Amino acid sequence: MAEVSVADIQAMPPCDHQPAPYDGPSREEVLAQRQRFVHPSVFMLYTEPLMVVEGHMQYVFDETGRRYLDMIAGIVTVSCGHGHPKVVERVQRQMAKLQHATTIYLHPNLPDLAERLAEKMPDGLDVTYFVSSGSEANELAINMARAYTGATDVIAVRNAYHGMSSTSMGLTSLHTWKHEVPQGYRIHHALCPDPYRHPYPGTPEEKAHRSAEDIRDLIRFSTPGRVAAFIAEPIQGVGGVTHGARNYLSEAFAIIREHDGLCIADEVQTGFGRTGEHFWGFENFDVVPDMVVMAKGMGNGAPLAAVTTRREIAEAFTQRHHFNTYGGNPVSMAAGLAVLEVIEEDGLQENSRVVGDHLKAGLQELMTRHPLIGDVRGMGLMLGVELVTDRESKKPAGAATATVVDAMKELGVLVGKGGLFGNVLRIKPPMCITKDDADFTLAVLDRALSMAAQEE
Repeated sequence: MAEVSVADIQAMPPCDHQPAPYDGPSREEVLAQRQRFVHPSVFMLYTEPLMVVEGHMQYVFDETGRRYLDMIAGIVTVSCGHGHPKVVERVQRQMAKLQHATTIYLHPNLPDLAERLAEKMPDGLDVTYFVSSGSEANELAINMARAYTGATDVIAVRNAYHGMSSTSMGLTSLHTWKHEVPQGYRIHHALCPDPYRHPYPGTPEEKAHRSAEDIRDLIRFSTPGRVAAFIAEPIQGVGGVTHGARNYLSEAFAIIREHDGLCIADEVQTGFGRTGEHFWGFENFDVVPDMVVMAKGMGNGAPLAAVTTRREIAEAFTQRHHFNTYGGNPVSMAAGLAVLEVIEEDGLQENSRVVGDHLKAGLQELMTRHPLIGDVRGMGLMLGVELVTDRESKKPAGAATATVVDAMKELGVLVGKGGLFGNVLRIKPPMCITKDDADFTLAVLDRALSMAAQEE
């Protein structure tokens, strides 16, 4: 990669936070220790690994005190901001009083958070089971659907990512994330409605309709004629910020319900106001699911996830014991309660809409000047930029994407990458970023794209 310089781009927006002097082991020592003792499947993003030792709102700092604008938010997890004072204070206060007790005892934080979630849901979705991760939550949702319906088959969507446990890996439909282990018993994957890479011609609405009808064919030819559930991310995250036209989910839900199945919205990445216009991703598509799965931004970094559903569905899962040691942990519950308050008090959903619209418009402008950009998509502060070597063939520009991600890091901006071919820039920052942060990101991306084009 060519030498990267910040001299020809605008300055990063000012920040009055001063990181504490770092006095721990060196980056080289940490890297060597990790390579020696940490499982090799725990991978790092950059060619030159970044060490992060402190965070403040939308920024993180390395061991030298250098500041970076975090535009991937711990992989879409830091919703309110790194070290948000209200979240920190609430968690510290609870930690000092009671760190853990499990749900065999009463504690006010558990039902309090469950009630607050019910207030954010459509009528009837008012019973919540808490766990620790999105993988656990998706696994639980499928088990509840099977218990309620008495059916076994599940329909997921191609290009989806739902987690790394046995069932959630089966729900995932990206071969790069599927190991040669038993997984996904009686799970089927329907055509993805992504209009950019859809295999059939037509308008986005026509492609969405054809994708929904593929669900009907799967049920006819691959199941006993009824299903337990359909699960979908309103906007696919790891798959590259893809989604169908507005009619897709409503048509898909109708087909599933014709065959006695339940509809599950995986809101692990889209929830909690990130898409801007609505609090939940599914609300952008005029549907009401039977279950909502959530995690990531729910805890602002705390290990917290949940499934919210209707009372009768939950009751069907009481026929046998079910227990989660850390689900309902009082410290995680305190984090979740603080996050909901901060999202409202700080206006983070509206900020996601306003700053997200500004950022997306800037990305679309960059597309007019950089042929590497094949598509710009997403909503609010969940945005994707797909890079291609040729707009006509849409050949993925995987190598160029890696160059862009590395160059942006060197220039002070952290983004992720996703999609089956690793050619989509994932831009999903803490929801507290400003328009100035967005403009700085655009300037850095402009420079990084130019560098990548020179290396082609």
